[in-house]
Amino acid sequence: MKIIILGAGQVGRTAATHLAREEANEVTVVDTNDELLRDLQDRLDIRTLSGNGAYPTTLEAAGARDADVFVALTNSDEVNMVACQIVRTLFNRDATRIARIRSADYTRHSKLFADEDRAFAVDVTISPEQLVTDHVVKLIRYPGALQVLDFADGRVRLVGVKALKGGALVGQQLKQLQTHIPGRDARVAAIYRGGRSVKPHGETIVEHGDEVFFIAAREDIRLVMNEMQRLEDPVRRVVIAGGGNIGFRLAQTLEAEHQVKLIERDQRRARRISEQLSNTIVLNGDAADEDLLLEENIDSADVFVAVTNAEEANILSAMLAKRLGCHKVMALINRPAYAELVESGTIDVALSPQQVTIGSLLAHVRRGDVVRVHSLRRGAAEAIEAVAHGTQGEGRVIGRRIEDIPLPEGTTIGAVVRGDEVLIAHHDTMIHRDDHVIMFLTDRRHIEAVERLFDVPKRAGR
Repeated sequence: MKIIILGAGQVGRTAATHLAREEANEVTVVDTNDELLRDLQDRLDIRTLSGNGAYPTTLEAAGARDADVFVALTNSDEVNMVACQIVRTLFNRDATRIARIRSADYTRHSKLFADEDRAFAVDVTISPEQLVTDHVVKLIRYPGALQVLDFADGRVRLVGVKALKGGALVGQQLKQLQTHIPGRDARVAAIYRGGRSVKPHGETIVEHGDEVFFIAAREDIRLVMNEMQRLEDPVRRVVIAGGGNIGFRLAQTLEAEHQVKLIERDQRRARRISEQLSNTIVLNGDAADEDLLLEENIDSADVFVAVTNAEEANILSAMLAKRLGCHKVMALINRPAYAELVESGTIDVALSPQQVTIGSLLAHVRRGDVVRVHSLRRGAAEAIEAVAHGTQGEGRVIGRRIEDIPLPEGTTIGAVVRGDEVLIAHHDTMIHRDDHVIMFLTDRRHIEAVERLFDVPKRAGR
């Protein structure tokens, strides 16, 4: 697959890294910054091109005429939209065009992108800021969760949680889960112990400190979480550091049901957002100021979320808030090395915009009918929702029980969604045509093998 990525910023570099790892992809990255391009080419097997991505000559030189996917990820919404329009108008009407759109002023007007005669030829819009906001909101609504991921339009969720003493299943075998929650169903898709993957079986004993990923229907999530750790009290008080795009959207989403305080360093920005928010207390100051945090009773806050534009400031303010008594702290961190370092220490959750965003891109470059992709554990693992097409005898999944499907090592089918019915997967569950199959891969190097399972000839009615 030929893929052009416009923009070598944090999100663009992450996308290039993920996509270049897959042998079937030919990746070209376009940017005006020669230094960033040289660094990428030293690390990855890709082609780079220096130039303005809004210029037709640059796009033609990048290979827009025969690209399968065009991804515009610059920091400028306008450049991204114009580039997509040029690709469609001058070079390639069949390419899938994905654009990063940050401003809600654009995204709230769906006709700009959704209509057949749309003004801008964008097939898919991605807003890292909105995706991060949604991610944080889910973590706040499910206290104790490390990740909460939606599948099948939210009917099924994959949740990552740390097993702690006090959880009903900790110290017991996984097969006891069914006796603990009679009449309900859930599937443990993966367990990580000391950073290493442990294949879950019925006899596997859940240990204190394990990172457990389970799949369950939305209404059963809290019930299963209680098996892994004592359920935490609902979050009431939230303190947000940073009034930028993410901080503002987060306050706007939470203020109706939570007590929200937002700390913004820039006085004019603080005044402006205070006028736009209804029930949020906006404070002008430095979130790393110990006196300010003490004055605002940080020790009684349930969650502190640092989402400023400076990751060092996010780390420092989150660590300070934790030391001063805040129950849980989260920090927005761009560099993966930083994220791994801080999550093993004082900070409870490291928020990575690239990690949250990359799944939205991957869903559009997978073979077969892949509806949703979530990247996990810094890109080492993936969760996928794929649709089983074709008829019995075509492909390798339809008409087969799960135990008979040749799944690659480390791949688990967690659930099957059939129409409105959610089926938690067991060894004898049969895959039918048009089922949505939700899988967890502990090793993303097996992605292509999984894709082949669901890839059938076009005549099969795809």
